[in-house]
Amino acid sequence: MDGKQETHQFKTEIQQILNLIINSLYSNRDIFLRELISNSSDAIDRLRFKAQTDADILGDDTEYFIRITPDKEKKTLEISDNGIGMTYDEVMENIGTIAKSGTSAFLEAFENSKNGDTLAPDLIGKFGVGFYSAFIVADNITLTSKAAGSDAGVRWESKGDGSYTIEEVKQEKRGTTILLALKEPEEKEDDDYTDEWVIRQTVKKHSDFVRYPILMEVDTTEDIPEAEQVKDKDGKATSTTRKVRKDETLNSMKAIWTRPKSEIKEEEYSEFYKHISHDWNDPLSHIHVKLEGVVEYTMLLYIPEKVPFDFFMVERKHGIRLFSRRVFIMENCKDLIPDYLRFVKGVVDAMDLNLNVSREILQQDKMVRNIRKNIIKNVLTHLSEMDKETYEKFFDAFGMVLKEGIHSDWDNKDKIADLARYKTTKSDGAYVSLKDYVIRMKPDQKEIYYITGESMSTLINSPHLEKLKDKDYEVLLMTDPIDEWVVQALTEYEKKPLVSAEKGDLKIDDKKEENKAKELNSLFEFIKTELTDKIKEVRASTRLKDSVACLSSDEGEMSAYMEKIMKATGNAGPDAKRVLELNAEHPAITKMKELFEKDKKDMRLKDYSQLLFDMAVIGEGGKIENPSRFNKQVGELLSGAI
Repeated sequence: MDGKQETHQFKTEIQQILNLIINSLYSNRDIFLRELISNSSDAIDRLRFKAQTDADILGDDTEYFIRITPDKEKKTLEISDNGIGMTYDEVMENIGTIAKSGTSAFLEAFENSKNGDTLAPDLIGKFGVGFYSAFIVADNITLTSKAAGSDAGVRWESKGDGSYTIEEVKQEKRGTTILLALKEPEEKEDDDYTDEWVIRQTVKKHSDFVRYPILMEVDTTEDIPEAEQVKDKDGKATSTTRKVRKDETLNSMKAIWTRPKSEIKEEEYSEFYKHISHDWNDPLSHIHVKLEGVVEYTMLLYIPEKVPFDFFMVERKHGIRLFSRRVFIMENCKDLIPDYLRFVKGVVDAMDLNLNVSREILQQDKMVRNIRKNIIKNVLTHLSEMDKETYEKFFDAFGMVLKEGIHSDWDNKDKIADLARYKTTKSDGAYVSLKDYVIRMKPDQKEIYYITGESMSTLINSPHLEKLKDKDYEVLLMTDPIDEWVVQALTEYEKKPLVSAEKGDLKIDDKKEENKAKELNSLFEFIKTELTDKIKEVRASTRLKDSVACLSSDEGEMSAYMEKIMKATGNAGPDAKRVLELNAEHPAITKMKELFEKDKKDMRLKDYSQLLFDMAVIGEGGKIENPSRFNKQVGELLSGAI
């Protein structure tokens, strides 16, 4: 032992994840080599970036490489690199623990994958578990590493059986080496990862685009110089060639984005996507554009098919990988892409970008602003050109995120609005664009109607829509929380105002109803007095046709759904009083008016006032304060009616 040594037990959840990886992903064993090579590539990227401002960090080791060393006799496979390496503490943080994003989230994602929602291999590379995929093929893993600029190395070892050891060791050169003691293949047809052909094929398939040479020492032949040749008695050479061991580069190292699109196969695009995203699924689509002129750069962007499991986690990194003339500059470059397009993966290679650019400089860089503008333009155009089936698959996954742009990107608000889709009261569960909605509007209809809420079922059956349905007006059903911000920014579309079905006066009443409402003023004042701590006003409804009561807000006020969102996020103030709307044509209101005119002190009027309020709350999917009282009142009314 060269320094301190510790033994640690894996937490129960981590051991559970290890067991899932080892036992559940055996049919996708190749994934382990892809992940370890990808980790090595990332380590060299980080070193290369750091060397931009600290050239001395490289020392005399300036030729980057990733090396694979199989040993048939010992049944081991070694993957090493001369990247940035890790300190003792970094190994503890990055290798000694799994799933910074949360082991519970990983386990939940795995359970979902068993239901067919996604492929289990998609979990590898997410939640920080890519390294552990090596336990699919290995009985024992030994990792040794030395960080650039560090004096000591570190060795980590585990059999994946519940514990690991970590110790300080002496190590000459920086970088990381992972030694796998391979398991015996379970099936005859299982690949042997000490076989050079298997390694070549696996690297070619999954890691051909890695920018650094992936080396393997192989047997080959070379010509023997004439001066070294052994000759027989007649002066003829006994052999002109000899067997030697030489490094073979297994990957092309060609940056796929620099190649002409006509030369790139779909499978190559997909494999590169998997390399940069750690996603085992094929992408939904890609955008490959080279822009020339005053500013020259190439972008290769991907739209995933499915939502990543860590997509909505606070600590999740997102952004584009930034290069300059194929030299890696920065990962997760958020300055290149707005938040509402954070699902986009890919690379941008700018020809004339300063290699020493910092995140602070990026924010002020004119070229970066130009690239960002064109990324947005190209992504939005690409989405608008998708066929209906592909676009709906995209919108199901990322529509809620895309719609954030209507509120946050004023310059592109109208383009994003064109891309928004909603289910409606007349679409039978299908998506409808705002453009199609306007085309389908009734001749006498001047406004686009919408309603927001948590549940599609609650919205489509909402009492707020009764008069609109009676008029045969279509209503947009908005169930994403972001829609509350969308309608604040998108006040009109194609010069048609957006109007909430639950706010303000819908102005679709006739004169007869207006006259009847005036006759109920005294009763409404009484009900308002009885419910003064809950409502601010009682009005004859412009929305109701069959139901007796509903709650509404005035224009400019917070909707019921918005209030619920604000409460859930801890940003709500005191409960806002709303308007109790009553159906002036409903028999219950007529009977209540008769009772009121007969005896204004009848105690039943108080009970009925409370009952009307509770019915309005239930009608919009809310919770009433006193369910027991409500049940009792309904029971009494029912017994009197039977």
